[in-house]
Amino acid sequence: MLTGIAFALAAGVMWGLVFVGPLMLPEYPAALQTFGRYLAFGLIAIPLAWLDRVELRRMTRADWREALKLGAIGNVLYYLCLASAIQRAGGPMPTMIIGTLPVVISISANLLNHERDGRLPWSRLAPCLAVILAGLACVNQVELAALAAEPGSDYARYGSGALLAFGAVACWTWYPLRNANWLRDHPGRKPRAWATAQGLATLPLALVGYVAFWGWSAATSNPFPMPFGPRPWAFVGLMLAIGLFASWLGTQCWNEASQRLPTALVGQLIVFETLSALTYAYLLRGQWPQTLTLVGVALLLVGVAWAVRIKPEYAVPPAGMAP
Repeated sequence: MLTGIAFALAAGVMWGLVFVGPLMLPEYPAALQTFGRYLAFGLIAIPLAWLDRVELRRMTRADWREALKLGAIGNVLYYLCLASAIQRAGGPMPTMIIGTLPVVISISANLLNHERDGRLPWSRLAPCLAVILAGLACVNQVELAALAAEPGSDYARYGSGALLAFGAVACWTWYPLRNANWLRDHPGRKPRAWATAQGLATLPLALVGYVAFWGWSAATSNPFPMPFGPRPWAFVGLMLAIGLFASWLGTQCWNEASQRLPTALVGQLIVFETLSALTYAYLLRGQWPQTLTLVGVALLLVGVAWAVRIKPEYAVPPAGMAP
């Protein structure tokens, strides 16, 4: 179990980087950042596919369709919603809405996958989830107070950012459940190869999206300079870094965790992404978090540490486990 938790921690640290792009490149449209990130991911996956060429040849047409679905919803649509939310509402608030994923995924997995993974007893799971929600509420309270103190605050823009962040939550509730199901149904497959397959499947989507955005910009006489915007080296470098570390390596680590841990538990470990993203956001702001924010972070850590100690209960003990 400790190995699975370590892989989930590594995935969270790298996935936290995806919140950096919209903050570092605020003048770049969210759609361009989304297609740029996954175009980089797909291009990086091409040479990496050579390492897993034997494994990739074993994949059926149904496997590739599944990789395409996961890439379209869990990658492209998720990040399009998230990047748009961050640009509209700033970094911390969407980060904390995404931070509800441990609660949402745990509840969903406990309802849907309990026969395979075992059921985490609600009487023990509920207090952990309540602590996590309290932590999220503390951080959101700080962000709302900061927004209220700003002159001319655009609550409509902030609200639309919140709605987009909830859209991202919906995408990423579906993704880990579906991804874990595939990995559990194919125990002999390598998580690294599955991460590469998702990158290859996402590449044509990202390419079509990037070209379509370029064509739309030309047709509407959009002044935004294409193909790489006003800061091409910063854009390309950041997309390559996020594509390699967050998209490919982060997905690989998450796949490793998903094969080792019950889905209801691994879902809660997404909180590592939230904590990493918050850290990066405050570093970019150049300020120290307020006391209530730190209290919220502490509650998140306590809730997750409490949850990982819960052992699943099986109606029928799996093979190799004593009844």
